[in-house]
Amino acid sequence: MKGKYIITVSIGLVALILTMVMFTQFKTVYQTDITAIETMRETELRTELSDWKNKYDEIQSRLEDTENKIIEYQSQIYNSEESSKILKNDLIETEIYLGYTKLVGEGIIVRLEDNEFKQIERWDLLELINELKLAGAEAISVNDERIISRSEIATVGYQFILINGNRIPSPFIVKAIGNKKYLESAITVKGGYLDEMKVNEKTISYSIEDNIEIPAYNSKISFEYAEIKK
Repeated sequence: MKGKYIITVSIGLVALILTMVMFTQFKTVYQTDITAIETMRETELRTELSDWKNKYDEIQSRLEDTENKIIEYQSQIYNSEESSKILKNDLIETEIYLGYTKLVGEGIIVRLEDNEFKQIERWDLLELINELKLAGAEAISVNDERIISRSEIATVGYQFILINGNRIPSPFIVKAIGNKKYLESAITVKGGYLDEMKVNEKTISYSIEDNIEIPAYNSKISFEYAEIKK
């Protein structure tokens, strides 16, 4: 009711303003046909009122749709079966985000390998992973070690790179699931990652695949200092 009252008052104000403008023009334009002016003002007023009515009807329709959706959501929440489905879907999405789920899909496989002149360094892996993430990679692994937000990539001596706490030797097989065209373009762009590695005389090759399997993260994520704020 309050909304209808505001709309009514607004329409009245518009009508009043238009009427005032009409009378002001009557005073300043003496040689103009008064009947023509009145007809023009009445037409504009009807148009303005019609526009307001259309806007009101549109807002009312959206309000009704929103109320119906709220009722639907509430009924699902109070229905134990629907609630279970919602919670299950949320759990699956969370596990995928955390890397606890094995995934399969199209993407790219990049092979980095030490040679007699140059070794693959952790920076090479970090740069590649960042390029793939920027290209929309949905899941990445290095030698079947799932890369998540908390994965560490460090150097151990001159022979091993440490990933997720495990020593990983050369060759390094980097798998990424995502749009294969985007992932390929990300590393093959002129002057990009692939060119940079070749200029630095490092061994690199890649292949585009339609069925890449990336394992789940196999360690437990725990927090020692952080806690949920209540």
